[in-house]
Amino acid sequence: MDLQLRGRRALVTGGTKGIGRAIVEAFAAEGADVAFCARTESDVEATAKTVGELGVRTFGRALDVADGPALQAWVVDAAEALGGLDAVVANVSALSVGSAEENWKAEFDVDMMHSVRLVEAALPFLERSDAASITTISSVSGREIDFAAGAYAVMKAAVVHYAQGLAYHLAGKGIRANTVSPGNTYSDPGFWNYAEHNLPDLYAEALAMNPTGRMGRPEEVAAAVVFLASPVASRISGTNLVVDGALTKGVQL
Repeated sequence: MDLQLRGRRALVTGGTKGIGRAIVEAFAAEGADVAFCARTESDVEATAKTVGELGVRTFGRALDVADGPALQAWVVDAAEALGGLDAVVANVSALSVGSAEENWKAEFDVDMMHSVRLVEAALPFLERSDAASITTISSVSGREIDFAAGAYAVMKAAVVHYAQGLAYHLAGKGIRANTVSPGNTYSDPGFWNYAEHNLPDLYAEALAMNPTGRMGRPEEVAAAVVFLASPVASRISGTNLVVDGALTKGVQL
């Protein structure tokens, strides 16, 4: 299937590792130019080099997405470098599991407010696109109560609500908004790789919950994200696509 992304311009936060890196590479494989950010300069440079070899334009920058002005400046600079924006993906998470005040602050500043600031900065450019989309990355923890109940899960649920509100209010401008909620996804480096070696009981418990007998792969999540962001998904807006290999048991009506 041609996703009609060749020549389009995508922007992804947290684009050098795990799911974010897979999303960047998937956009590029479809012929889209890609802007991305991450905290580590060397990771940004290495990713830009690798992705650029696919024959697309890249625009990477090292920044902390909790730094609002830096994030907003990058969005504007990326749009200028790529000649506009067609798709934005809010991917970064603080992964701050717990209920202490610092967990709540980290989750609010990163998961929630980085999504809001990203969208607000990108809107003027998305409004000029004929196939604009916003995709937020949540988690199955925002849908069901699990070990991550607390700050992480609550903010992941809020991200879904935020995107669905955007879908309704931006529909008249031709801008779609959706969420992708992955189940546990294994990458190296990544949380579940860390847990496998340092939190073996948690890892074993989480792995046993997967009816497929394995955790997901970043590229499996990326495929869902890039499809939803593409012009082919022009009628899909306001949805939360769960990508979890039947991990969750609740019925989403």
